Amino acid sequence: MLDPSLLRSVVWTDYRLAVLFTVSFPLVLLVWAFAKKNEPIQHLLTIYWRVASLLMITVYLMIGGFSISFLVALMARVLIPVSLWFWVDLNEEIREQPDGALKLSFNSWRWAVTIYNVLGAAILVPFLPCGFISERLAATDCQVWLEVPRLYKEYFHGGNTNGFLGFFGILGLIIYLLCLGWFVFVRLGKQGRQAVN
Repeated sequence: MLDPSLLRSVVWTDYRLAVLFTVSFPLVLLVWAFAKKNEPIQHLLTIYWRVASLLMITVYLMIGGFSISFLVALMARVLIPVSLWFWVDLNEEIREQPDGALKLSFNSWRWAVTIYNVLGAAILVPFLPCGFISERLAATDCQVWLEVPRLYKEYFHGGNTNGFLGFFGILGLIIYLLCLGWFVFVRLGKQGRQAVN
């Protein structure tokens, strides 16, 4: 494992980049796409936000101290890039659009967030044991990953207990998995890689 101070620096940088690449940029792009009435980009960003909600679920699971949060974090890192490149019809519509600032910004962000998530997944893989052995969660290298979510809790949910907020993480994960199961076993079989009916 990494030196503790280097690990802490990597983890905090990862969270800062997450706010930038997975929240700020896509929010600006979504507002811009609605202002420009660019339906393919709107649709793909709406899909992105549904998938990326798993990141917020991960934060609440980490606040609650649930070891499964490490597995959920890796799942989010994999599903986000997949959601951005999976749809044949939307990718084709975006590719066929005339060049412009929105298209360039969207495609640049899509590549950047894909690379960010692939690298983030690679960094997270050595910490997957934190997700399998609950006693392992007490280890310093696992606890470093929980620092930022717990700071978030202090800022936004100071009056609530970690267990209470963790419950919402578990509830969110159950709903997310039910929706993902419906998509994989029902919708995907009917529509394939077409996002629009």
